Amino acid sequence: MLTLTEKECIALINKGECFQAEVNNGSYIVKVDEYSPVVCTAIHNGHRLRDDLNKSFLLTKPERFYEEDPYTDELLSSFPIVLIGNDSRFEYDLNRPKALSTYFKTAWNKQVWQKPLTPKQRGESHAKHQSFYNVLAALIAKLEQQFKNSIVFDLHSYNHQRIEADTPTFNIGTSQIDIERWGATCHHFEKQLNRIELPNLVVRAATDEVFQGRGYLIAHVNAHFDNTLVLPVEVKKVFMDETTGELYPLVLEELKAGVKLAISETAAYFMRRFGQRKSVRNVDLLSSTLSPEILSLDKSLFKLANNVATLKYINPINIASERKKFLAKKGAVTPEFNYKQLNINPYQFREQLYKLPVENVMDADIQQLYRHVIDNLATKIDLLCSIGTDDFVYNSLKYYGQPDKDDIANAEFLLRAPVIEGDDDAAIYDADHAVKSFQTQADEWGLKCKVEKSSRIVAKAMVDNEKGSLLINKDAMFSAKELIAFAYHELGVHMLTTMNARRQPLRVLSLGLVGNTHTQEGVAIYSEYCSGNLTLNRLKVLAMRVIAVNLMLAQRDFSMTFQTLMRQYGQTTEQAFTLTTRVYRGGGFTKDFLYLKGFRDIVNLSKSSPLDNLLVGKAGILDLPIISEMVERNMLEKPVPLFALEHCQTPESAVIDYLVSAIR
Repeated sequence: MLTLTEKECIALINKGECFQAEVNNGSYIVKVDEYSPVVCTAIHNGHRLRDDLNKSFLLTKPERFYEEDPYTDELLSSFPIVLIGNDSRFEYDLNRPKALSTYFKTAWNKQVWQKPLTPKQRGESHAKHQSFYNVLAALIAKLEQQFKNSIVFDLHSYNHQRIEADTPTFNIGTSQIDIERWGATCHHFEKQLNRIELPNLVVRAATDEVFQGRGYLIAHVNAHFDNTLVLPVEVKKVFMDETTGELYPLVLEELKAGVKLAISETAAYFMRRFGQRKSVRNVDLLSSTLSPEILSLDKSLFKLANNVATLKYINPINIASERKKFLAKKGAVTPEFNYKQLNINPYQFREQLYKLPVENVMDADIQQLYRHVIDNLATKIDLLCSIGTDDFVYNSLKYYGQPDKDDIANAEFLLRAPVIEGDDDAAIYDADHAVKSFQTQADEWGLKCKVEKSSRIVAKAMVDNEKGSLLINKDAMFSAKELIAFAYHELGVHMLTTMNARRQPLRVLSLGLVGNTHTQEGVAIYSEYCSGNLTLNRLKVLAMRVIAVNLMLAQRDFSMTFQTLMRQYGQTTEQAFTLTTRVYRGGGFTKDFLYLKGFRDIVNLSKSSPLDNLLVGKAGILDLPIISEMVERNMLEKPVPLFALEHCQTPESAVIDYLVSAIR
């Protein structure tokens, strides 16, 4: 971060240049990532005292901390223009007029200084106060010149335990606001704050209930500017123990994301009413550039985790020989699968993972996205380390979950559906024909990838993300409909998201976000549905995978599950072996139930939201809101589907449509 004088800072503002700097020997921070009509201030955030003042300061650190507004800078970190006070309000209070900004002897009924400050000491503090307001004035003048109107969010926090009443989580102070002019914006802000959800807390926003907004910052701006609204807001210290100063990190994380949305939505509303453009969205008021901190974190994370590919280690390397042995003995022996050795030190991996500087990412939602990925990778390494052991199934449950009552009911419902005449055709095309067919389709869609046969995969077809190739099981047979459906599934979704991820500036989209298996498989099955080639037989295959996972968890015996699938569910020997292998590989792999669950969730999501942004890379539904926001902010390249991701009902699809609609 730069160190600038007040004059240097104002000169940069007047030129319209972006910068981040500590100003006036670090007494406050100015961050201007982009010139936006929104300014956020955290003027009581600071805790610093000059050395000459420290000598006569009487309050303990907890006593000082109690009256300051810690962490308010973090609540505003997502915004492109932020001013943060670094000095303690006990040295000078930026929310009081300059002449009254230094406390003579006492504050809040406590003696602050051993002896009153000298004129020289007060003068030095007053100069810092003046410097802050000079820079703020230059900034607002620039914004009014550029945007006509601007809005300032003046954020504070307050102690509530000493108040004997039900106090709001957020309090907007309007005593110095022209309500006739700005009242609708105040009301909109309160409405947005009321939408915030915090863990184990009831959230309530109010106006003028605890504080009325009588501070100096709004008074100063009102005195000098006609077209800028200042919204003073106090946040109840629910994110920390106000007495001890102990932080509640989970509450702070959610609060940061909630405040980001509430402020950006309110600012967009304000600019639509009072700005020069009438189509302003909240994303238009956020930065459109990826900060160096995000890019650095992303690079470090990818370097650390790019080899942690689940299927590379979980697919047995001796499937063919074990299948032959198992079937020759008619299922009387359990296959002894061998696996690729893990070339990662799990202890170092976890240690390095949690040392990554996620806290340096200022945007609250992007920071949360990376925290989600890091926690997910820590669970994933536990899964990989336990391949072939009794612990594997428990780690699989932790990573992928297990089918619930609805999943099993959906599977049973589909398996009981009567045969649809003409729904499916015979599997007459071998792997060689499939390779040619898929390669032709890839070329038509402009996908530069290789399609080749493999003897080391369990599925009929699978995209190798690392090599960017489509692998076809050398023993697989395909029907005409399957060739089309698998092309849409494997090439149109899995290969496309692999290639899209490589084009993005953030490599985390190649690693995979949380829930990407559930989401990507759901979109891939949905693409089969969109192509008009999703058959009842295919739905029953997905349903059987749910049943197989459930049997594996209940029986924990390969041969028993194999026999159950044949006797109770009518599977052929080959089908039963493949299904059983899929769910027992590694020691008990629960992933397969996610195909049907993911399809159901994507069908439901498609009714209310476009799906295109899920193709940005290996994305998941959990982080879709921030992914879509980053696309809108031009931080990520907008993905272009190879075909329309929407299903059109036809008379021919009526029965399938009914079955899909009945999946809960």
